[in-house]
Amino acid sequence: MAGAVISGVHATRAGALPEESCLSLHAQSASGAVADAGLRLEDVDGVLCAYSFTEPHLMLSSVFCEYMGLQPAFSSAIQAGGATACIMLAHAAALVRSGQCRHVLLVTGDNRLTGMPKGGAVAALAEVGHPQFERPYGISVPAAYGLVAQRYMHEYGVTAEALAAVAVTARAHAMRHPKAHRRDLLTPEMVASSRPIAAPLRLHDCCLVSDGGAALVVSAGEAAADLRRPPVAVLGLGQGHTHEHIVAAPSLTSFGCKQAAARAFGEAGVAPADIDVAEIYDSFTITLLVELESMGFFERGAAGPAALAGALTHGGQLPCNTHGGLLSYGHSGAAGGMFHIVEAVEQLRGEAGDRQVPDAELAFVHGDGGILSAHCSIVLGRH
Repeated sequence: MAGAVISGVHATRAGALPEESCLSLHAQSASGAVADAGLRLEDVDGVLCAYSFTEPHLMLSSVFCEYMGLQPAFSSAIQAGGATACIMLAHAAALVRSGQCRHVLLVTGDNRLTGMPKGGAVAALAEVGHPQFERPYGISVPAAYGLVAQRYMHEYGVTAEALAAVAVTARAHAMRHPKAHRRDLLTPEMVASSRPIAAPLRLHDCCLVSDGGAALVVSAGEAAADLRRPPVAVLGLGQGHTHEHIVAAPSLTSFGCKQAAARAFGEAGVAPADIDVAEIYDSFTITLLVELESMGFFERGAAGPAALAGALTHGGQLPCNTHGGLLSYGHSGAAGGMFHIVEAVEQLRGEAGDRQVPDAELAFVHGDGGILSAHCSIVLGRH
């Protein structure tokens, strides 16, 4: 089995975990993923880490390796906002395909909910804004996504009811996951009556702030015989980058996710219609609708009505974010995107329990960072 495979995954609970630190979440996730693969820590010869708001360090991967007693042949920290986890996977796949490493450990985690003052995570994200043309005017990340939502509603007739359907579907999925941050009932009426955040986005249109961690091991294909679990093949990878700051975006309705998905589908030799389950970054309800349409799963303006009709849930056209996504499973920085990959792997291995999509053979994962700025798409397959 040539190429790269995901050999082990692990995710912690998401939510309020006051007993944990950033590094303890890293350690739990890493140990769980290595054990899931049937490996030992000393089998790991490559380590990739993301970033942390609560324990920031220029060399977080080195800090983590020191913490775990690892001395890998390759170590690096990667920072690309919400696209980080997927881009880490792309780097790891390149490392094992080139023969530089045999088993690469990818680790993410942060305790943003209990390890920062209330509102601290949102305040830290204000640094995403352009220092000259955005920050002085007080723009926030929700406000920038609200701008996208307003334009998308204007051009394609997306309704507030469609946005609410995305949030309600995510919560219904999270209610099936024992590790999810929010498992309480959410109705369309509750979304519509929740407090405004950045028009037209309301509280339940916005992702959670959570503590949590997730990790995975990417192995060389020829190592499959050594593994404990059925490996999941990395079939296609693609990135797309059109801007960093929203003031410089060439469009408010078309983003680099289109190119990223096209490249991943092209490498895998499949089309959107072939995908059985999708795990797509959902920092806001509008994020998911924009990306579903840009990447070819639905025509422009059709994803909202599809969500209202149940297309994104079990038995629908495209079961999406079956763990609850960032909107309801939880969002703890780079681990938020890694949760999507873990869920895709568990779906393809048939280990998703009550969330299982029957006979899932192909999964699509997408991460985006910034204000729909950095994009990375992945096609995974059951071997």
